Amino acid sequence: LERWYSHISSFEAFRKSLVDLPQTSREANRKRKESGSANKTEGGKFVNLPGAKMGEVVVRFPPEASGYLHIGHAKAVLLNQYYQQSFKGKLIMRFDDTNPDKENAEFEKIILEDVKMLNVKYDIFSFTSNHFGDILKYAEQLINKGFAYVDDTDPAVMKEERERREDSKNRNNSVAENLKKWDEMKQGTEYGKTCCLRAKIDMKSDNGCLRDPTIYRCKDEPHPRTGTAFKAYPTYDFACPIVDSVEGVTHALRTTEYHDRDAQYYWFIDQLGIRRPHIWDYSRLNLTHTVLSKRKLAWFVQNGYVTGWDDPRFPTVRGVLRRGLTVDALREFIILQGSAKSVNTMSWDKLWTMNKKIIDPIAPRFTAIDKKSYVAVTVSGVKNEVKSVAKHPKNTEIGEKEVHYGEKVLIESEDAQGLRPNQMVTMINWGNMEVTGVQKNGEKVTGVTLTPRLDNTDFKKTLKLTWLADVNNNIPAVAVHHDNLISKAVLGKDDDFKKFIDHKTEFETELVGDPALSSLQKGDIIQLQRRGYYICDRPYTANSEYTGLVSPCILINIPDGRLQTQPTVPKVKPAAPVAACKAVAATPTPGASPTPAATDGQGANALLASITAQGNKVRDMKAGKADKDAIKAAVGVLLDLKKQYKDLTGQDPPPGGKAPAPAPQVTPADLLESIAKQGDAVRKLKADKAAKNAIKAEVDKLLALKKQYKDLTGQDPPPGGKAPATSVAPASSPEKSANKLLEDIHVQGKLVRDLKSRKADKSEVGPAVEILLKLKADYKALTGKDAPPGGKAPQKPSPAPTTTIQQTAQFSTMSANPADLEDKIKAQGDKVRAAKTSGAAKDDIKILVDELLKLKADYKSLTGKDPPQSGQRQQKQQKQQEAPKQPEAGQTRLGLEFKKLEDLPQWYSQVITKSEMIEYYNVSGCYILRPWAYAIWEHIKDWFDTEIKKLGVENCYFPMFVSQSALEQEKTHIEDFAPEVAWVTKAGSSDLAEPIAIRPTSETVMYPSYASWVQSHRDLPIRLNQWCNVVRWEFKHPQPFLRTREFLWQEGHSAFANRDEAVEEVYTILELYHQVYRDLLAIPTVKGRKTEKEKFAGGDFTTTVEGYIGASGRAIQGATSHHLGQNFSKMFDISFEDPEKKTSDKLFAHQNSWGLTTRTIGVVVMVHGDDTGLVLPPRVAQFQVVIVPCGINNKNRDELVAHCKNIASSLSKAGVRVKGDYRMNYSSGWKFNHWELKGVPIRMEIGPRDMKTNQVCIVRRDTMAKATLPVENLDTSIKTLLDTIHDDMYQKYVRVATTYLLADVVPLFHNVNPILKLLMSICQSRQWDCHVPGRNGHS
Repeated sequence: LERWYSHISSFEAFRKSLVDLPQTSREANRKRKESGSANKTEGGKFVNLPGAKMGEVVVRFPPEASGYLHIGHAKAVLLNQYYQQSFKGKLIMRFDDTNPDKENAEFEKIILEDVKMLNVKYDIFSFTSNHFGDILKYAEQLINKGFAYVDDTDPAVMKEERERREDSKNRNNSVAENLKKWDEMKQGTEYGKTCCLRAKIDMKSDNGCLRDPTIYRCKDEPHPRTGTAFKAYPTYDFACPIVDSVEGVTHALRTTEYHDRDAQYYWFIDQLGIRRPHIWDYSRLNLTHTVLSKRKLAWFVQNGYVTGWDDPRFPTVRGVLRRGLTVDALREFIILQGSAKSVNTMSWDKLWTMNKKIIDPIAPRFTAIDKKSYVAVTVSGVKNEVKSVAKHPKNTEIGEKEVHYGEKVLIESEDAQGLRPNQMVTMINWGNMEVTGVQKNGEKVTGVTLTPRLDNTDFKKTLKLTWLADVNNNIPAVAVHHDNLISKAVLGKDDDFKKFIDHKTEFETELVGDPALSSLQKGDIIQLQRRGYYICDRPYTANSEYTGLVSPCILINIPDGRLQTQPTVPKVKPAAPVAACKAVAATPTPGASPTPAATDGQGANALLASITAQGNKVRDMKAGKADKDAIKAAVGVLLDLKKQYKDLTGQDPPPGGKAPAPAPQVTPADLLESIAKQGDAVRKLKADKAAKNAIKAEVDKLLALKKQYKDLTGQDPPPGGKAPATSVAPASSPEKSANKLLEDIHVQGKLVRDLKSRKADKSEVGPAVEILLKLKADYKALTGKDAPPGGKAPQKPSPAPTTTIQQTAQFSTMSANPADLEDKIKAQGDKVRAAKTSGAAKDDIKILVDELLKLKADYKSLTGKDPPQSGQRQQKQQKQQEAPKQPEAGQTRLGLEFKKLEDLPQWYSQVITKSEMIEYYNVSGCYILRPWAYAIWEHIKDWFDTEIKKLGVENCYFPMFVSQSALEQEKTHIEDFAPEVAWVTKAGSSDLAEPIAIRPTSETVMYPSYASWVQSHRDLPIRLNQWCNVVRWEFKHPQPFLRTREFLWQEGHSAFANRDEAVEEVYTILELYHQVYRDLLAIPTVKGRKTEKEKFAGGDFTTTVEGYIGASGRAIQGATSHHLGQNFSKMFDISFEDPEKKTSDKLFAHQNSWGLTTRTIGVVVMVHGDDTGLVLPPRVAQFQVVIVPCGINNKNRDELVAHCKNIASSLSKAGVRVKGDYRMNYSSGWKFNHWELKGVPIRMEIGPRDMKTNQVCIVRRDTMAKATLPVENLDTSIKTLLDTIHDDMYQKYVRVATTYLLADVVPLFHNVNPILKLLMSICQSRQWDCHVPGRNGHS
């Protein structure tokens, strides 16, 4: 309605008609407007002051004259003014000048000016120093009553005594002795200067403000108002209650930071027997990226980070007003917060948004073009002229300005880049024009020609251009943008603000301005079209009085509440011919398909040529600002071509579309021959006693050859460099030949992936890929189908057991047996010891040791722990462990103190707290999820939410409260939850008429609504999901993530017309849960069906995904998908008529419910964590890569950090979640330990040498393996490595989970190994269900 009224008010006829309205109507309308405006402004929450009476309220604003007023002071004075005006009372403006050191007459003048700027009018003006004589008498009154004593204790000792709650040696001095020392203080003697007067309150109090606070101190220096009349001055805490009482203050408003001093305030009042004012606390104003301490603000001024106290970046009243904040907006912002006590940190955005609403209707519009980036435009057939147009298109009362028109105009370069011939554009304040020419220099537009089409008034689908006539009287202007002085949004209590200073926070842009800008005066607020709002800080002058030169108009940008701090000209979106672009992207050429497929004749080179051509086409369309749909279609063709190339070659197409040059092939046999020869050379040098340098050089060559062999084959070379002897085997069957090819494909694929991850030269990668492709082609020729991913043959499914349960997933078994490996390790260890004892050659010993290490690695990979040690060494280690451990020098307790396999509960507790996942809360069983943990849940939520929406599931939200009657409607269902239901029984101090439950699950909340929504079979299916919290007040021992009283989850609830659809959804959702664990969390799970005893209460059957915790040997439920049948639909009457009319009875819906909780986070910790800390799967980690600069010194700090930030930016643009740790107060080693504890998948170390060689060092968290990668194509390498890490973590736990998998039930009851598990089908007998769990502690 207001928009409509504003619109019609712009018409002259309407304004004239208003004059004819009766005066009473217009007056009533004006009052109504004023009333509405007042109601909107006074929208904050204000409390009624206790004991307040109309006309009798007296409040005060007592600033210390030691600095400029800032926005926090503004809140204080405006709140006091609010109560002054609300109760028609009085406001006292009082300067707290109790400290002569800080009192400054100049600041008093400034503060009074600031108060005037805020439109605050006070009734009484005073100084605390006016009452120094009375305050002195009150101090002596306390001494005479024995409530105060003079103390000459050293200040440092006094502070320690107060902390220890110990009495001072002078606390029990006599009154006479105290008065004697008091006289010394009043006279300012040398002894008096060492003393202070302290109130004798309570040194044992928990409130530190009551532990005998200082109320007078001796300062032998003149006071700005009282001169040398006094030598001792009261503290603010002592003077304030006295002056408040004496001056008649009825209500003292103070911020909550003074709350602890309220008891002290009233103690002085009561002991002195004077009138008692009311104290009301309100929250202090905190703003993001801001410090409000006067000491800290003064530091910025003194060190030259700002130009003064009125700098636009400063939170002072003068600073924010200079930046363009209006007093009305500041007042509305403060009043809107009210006098609430809750402390929070406000964002500046809200304040600037309020300010925009005030200035937008009154800010005149002007035009300015970037001086360094504009394009000249020729407008054909126009003459130079000047017209008057409104300064504001919606407010003609602001006036008019002159606009120059002519043949030569200027537009922004960014606008020009999007123009194309025959395009229709709208020149703002001019009309429509056709682009008839675009001149370019390469890709850059250098000139544009336009032809007026002013008779065309269709402005809806045209591109709007801001322009400026190229005339001599255009004026120079400078737009100044400011950023936050503090880079961190909220400074912690222990944060040093100096470490979070942004040194570059002021940015200038030179502009060519509208001639009308010359009329601006200082303080005028305007809007530069498509640039933002500005305030004139210095007007334009043709001849400066200081230099005699032209002085440009200085404009300071006014934020409008958006995040962007430096507005730029918006990117243009031209109306390109959509049909033509779609035809270019989608129309096939004769004889070819729209997306060319790679044929044998075409090959990789032909595909590369197609990719290059299509890539150029996409780039041209983007540069031409073509229609999004057309660009999307063309990009789809390009991606399809790239996929064909990758399918054909096994690698991504190279940049620029050039195929890598082939390199000579190296076979394993060739390498073994070279290794044998090099080994002989090394042994000969050693036998000849050659120089160490010569031997080392040859050994390095030998090691390089061995590494090359391992990279090629995936295994170490055999001893002596000789290939193992092979016997001639009979002709193999096609199946065996296929398996052999798959093994070769697997080895070659691993080699290719390793070469790519190391960013090997293309000459190495290309031939390796060709070998791989040939192997795959041979496999396809032999079998008639493509080789499976990874080169591994698909496992043949084992016959399913005869049972009612279909086991839908199975872990693979391993051929290796831990006991066999232990025997082999022991035998190999004996060989090593025998070889060393007999004095065998070093090379022979090394071969034996390598074999031993390999066996140990296999054992650890299989079992997850180190192999048992030999008896002698084990006894020695046990003795060392029994000896008491002495803390090492400099040792901290930042790391884990418990091992996973030794004390799992303590290890788990330390991991989740020290890695900053959890903060314990003061309600048992409830925990604070810190960002490090919540990020995991967010990634799970994003993925799962996307997948269920593909199925047609919609998100919703139902209340968390359940009435008692609704909860008891389904007693069978709630029976299992009854002990866990939390009840709300009170509202304030009153009992509720009926207790209200907090949902333990939402069936009883949602299904009554389902019943009202379903009237026909056409209303089905209903498929809803909600992301919410639930409360289950478990009485068991709570465990963060795993068993908590409140947790987050998603719960889906669906209803179908027939059972088959419902059952199908149960297993579809179950598969999604399986994928969450497999594809996001790298955890193998088993899909199955719960027993009758363990199924969801009230349901037909429950399916589940179950994980395995190797450290505890127990299974854990990962997620459940329930088929509820018709049990709930009958209970809540979710029914419909038979659509086929086979029966007159109603049919009931078939329902499902399914849920996934934050327990997933705990499972991740338990499964992947190790003795160092977390090990996070890359796809759910908050940060996938952390960059730690190393070797920093004062000379290279800025350069190295900038280099790290560039790499971080590149990775971030590629979609990698990256964090740079640039803290200078921690060592690199500390950071390494910190991020290892937090489990970041990849740590990237960059030092000065890495910067010079253009490479980085990376450390994998899962294996702690180090490697170096070139910076070139680093984003691709890192993304590939992250996928590899995920796969390796998954496969590692597959091995752990299958190690103790039993095929028979008998060992479950007889084997003493506590972590054996059985994967089997069951008969769903409740008797068997009750018998199996609990035997030997298994589940």
